[in-house]
Parts: sequence; C-alpha cells; structure tokens
Amino acid sequence: MKRILITGAGGNAAQNFIRSLRMAEENFYIVGTDTSPIHMECTDLEARYILPRFTDPEYLTKLNRIIQKEQVELIHPQPDVEVGFITQYRDKINAKSFLPSLEAIEICHDKTKTNECLKSHGVSVPHSVHVDSMEALPDLFYDLKRLFDIVWVRATRGAGSKAALPVKTLDQARNWIKYWIDMKGMTASDFMISEFLPGKEYAFQSLWHEGKLITSMARERVEYMFGNLMPSGQSSSPSIAKTVQRNDVNEVAVKSILAVDPKPHGVFCVDMKENSAATPCVTEINLGRFFTTSNFFSQAGSNMPYYYVQLAFGEKLPQLPQYNALEADLYWVRGVDREPRLFQGTKWSANTEY
Repeated sequence: MKRILITGAGGNAAQNFIRSLRMAEENFYIVGTDTSPIHMECTDLEARYILPRFTDPEYLTKLNRIIQKEQVELIHPQPDVEVGFITQYRDKINAKSFLPSLEAIEICHDKTKTNECLKSHGVSVPHSVHVDSMEALPDLFYDLKRLFDIVWVRATRGAGSKAALPVKTLDQARNWIKYWIDMKGMTASDFMISEFLPGKEYAFQSLWHEGKLITSMARERVEYMFGNLMPSGQSSSPSIAKTVQRNDVNEVAVKSILAVDPKPHGVFCVDMKENSAATPCVTEINLGRFFTTSNFFSQAGSNMPYYYVQLAFGEKLPQLPQYNALEADLYWVRGVDREPRLFQGTKWSANTEY
C-alpha cells in the first residue's frame, strides 16, 4: 500500500485530491497535515498531524519527523506556499515528490512575472502593468483607461481571486488598494492593474513527465461559488463547470506552460479568460498542485491525481489522450451544503412548459 502525505489536508482542494485517490482501484495510506485540526476532521485520512506554518523554523524538522514515523513515500503539497517551500527544500525532505522546477514556480507564483514571461513568448495575456507605488497609480491607471473601459485590479500573489475587482474610476482603484493596505497589511507593490477580460473563463488541467504532456482536459467556469456576493461578481471556484473541447484553449495553455518551463514535470493548471475578441488570455498558471475541483475530471473518467501518483512512483500508465481526455458538455454542479453531481449533456429534467 502506497503511503502518501498531503499538506493543507483540511482544505477543499486537498480533500478533492484525496477523493480522487479513493476512486482508484488500489488502496492508499494517506497522512494529512495542516495548521488547524478542525477541517482535517472532515478529510478521509488514516493519520492527521498539526504542522506550523511553512515559515516556522521547525517546519522542515517536524515534517520529516512525521514522514519517518508514518513511513511516507510520497509528499504532495496542495497550498501554493507549501508547493514553493517543498520544491525549494525537496533535497532535505525524506520522501519523494513530483514537482516542477523552482524557476518555474518563482515565475508562476508572481502574476506580474507570469504576465511578462508569457507576453515575451507570444502568449495571449491581458494587457497589464505592475503598481510600483500609490504615487505611480494615476498615470498607470489612465494609460490603461485610454485603451479599456474597465480596469481590473488584482493582487500579484494569492489564490481565490484575491483582492480582485473590476473598476471604472481612479478613485475606485485607489480606494480598493488602500483598503487592502490599511486592513490586510498589503502594500501598493502587491498589486497589478490589467485589462478586464469580459468573456468566458476556462481552466486547463494537465499532467507532464520530464517535458512530455501525458494528458489534459479543459473546463469552462459557467457559474461561480458565491459569485452573487462577491464585489467582482465572480470567484475562482465554480459552482457550475462544464468540460470543453477547444483547440485554441488547449494551444494557448500548452504554449504558456512551455514558456515558463521548457521541461514541465508534474501538474500544471492554467486559468484563461476571453478578451473582447473572444481570444483566450492566460491570467495565471497554478503548478505543482491541482485545481480545487480535480475530482470533477476524476469522477468523469480522467483521474489525474491517480495518474500523478502512479507517475511519481515510476509506474507505467495506460495509453491516455494528450488532449480532450473527456467528452464535451459534462457538467459538474456543486454547492456548500450538497454533494457535487455530474450531469451529461444539456438536457435538464425541469419543465419549461406549464
């Protein structure tokens, strides 16, 4: 039985990664770590451990102590901050990992660097500029406003559409950034402003091994979790998603991955949104960990977390399609107080005539 450790195990993304492994035909011994014990009680684990934050000087020592005690063979970090830390110190961790290069992670964990790197490689991205200071904001804002009606303010680091807001005026942009500075301890240089992308939003999940694309699938975020409560009208987590087969989405995603890492290794997930010309533009790349809803594709028949584990252990996979691993128009519907459901096609049972 393979023994695997998942960090951030109390989070939804880690729980769905584990749900995918539980769908496989083989059994796993899964150890979870987190900074809080409460959410881990909801996670299907054989063992649970509290770890300090990755910034704690004792983090690495305590992690290795757990690895030794539980005889862990593979470690999978799910939160971005731990992906970065474990990649940096993987040679000092007493378990194997399946992670990209540190250089690629350093690019992708900074959305400004990602945007600049992709633009230099001819990948379609939103027109964006980094906010160096509040004093520089007016000129940067009006330069964008001359080109676009709506300007998108967003944090350069973080997940879940952190500090993202579409605005139309300088005062709105300034006050939004100032709120995060005053209330959350951020600085002006933690922000970038961009062209707002009004079109459909896509998420491309892919698995790579030593530069070779193993398999991939794209989905469209149709409706957002708590989107009606968010100031921006959206979040990064969908309440409704559907599979799509679009060559342009696949091509842009792969081109962006190869731009940040010429020899991709592990899992790479790309977020894209259409501009006013319906061109998919890359907004960020999440690497080394899976999207929150990785169990969507697993339930539909493409269990990438399981393939990921098999590759990490050096096992041979069955023949898999590199692109479009699933049929189009499979819907994943989820909510806070209900189990997610998979639906096929667009024919719904509700009556439209009465």
